[in-house]
Amino acid sequence: MVHPPPTISLFAKFPTPGAAKTRLAPALGDEGAAQIHRLLVERTIAVLQASGLPFVVRTTGAEQGEFANWLGADFLLEDQGTDDLGARLARVVPPAIVLGADIPDLEVQHLHDAAHALEDVPVVIGPARDGGYYLLGFREDMPFLWGNMAWGTETVLKRTEARLEQRNIAYRLLETLDDCDRPEDLSNWPDLVP
Repeated sequence: MVHPPPTISLFAKFPTPGAAKTRLAPALGDEGAAQIHRLLVERTIAVLQASGLPFVVRTTGAEQGEFANWLGADFLLEDQGTDDLGARLARVVPPAIVLGADIPDLEVQHLHDAAHALEDVPVVIGPARDGGYYLLGFREDMPFLWGNMAWGTETVLKRTEARLEQRNIAYRLLETLDDCDRPEDLSNWPDLVP
């Protein structure tokens, strides 16, 4: 059976000092943390564009006009809404791949691998080394994945896998990648530090 290609939804916050990458602020200050977030979003969009896959940037933290001024108007921008992350993720229409912007080592191949995996299994997950995930793709609505989840903790991946296994839903894991969230992560990517 041929499945329609997924659309990638990049969840992106506007790089406002004091509101973006706040866990990096103790090491870099609010301005430095926001600058790293800006670079990560721009880097991720470049990877999305190079992939050739359809994508949308789901925005929060500023009006869409501000995002268009920052990122350009060459792709679709949609507001995330103001609910918790689970509710915002639940609004993404399948087939889809949801993606964060805090994975400096994300490459086109990871996105292609995710899209190809969805031809064989209903769910694909890109695990993050901190116990979460940087990417999750799904062919159909799976509301049970989003509710009552302790987002931003080391249990997100395990709880996601358990929910899929309880329902006998097949999934594939991609390569594990590191995200850039905490001051100790910065040593992995010195080129990001302002």
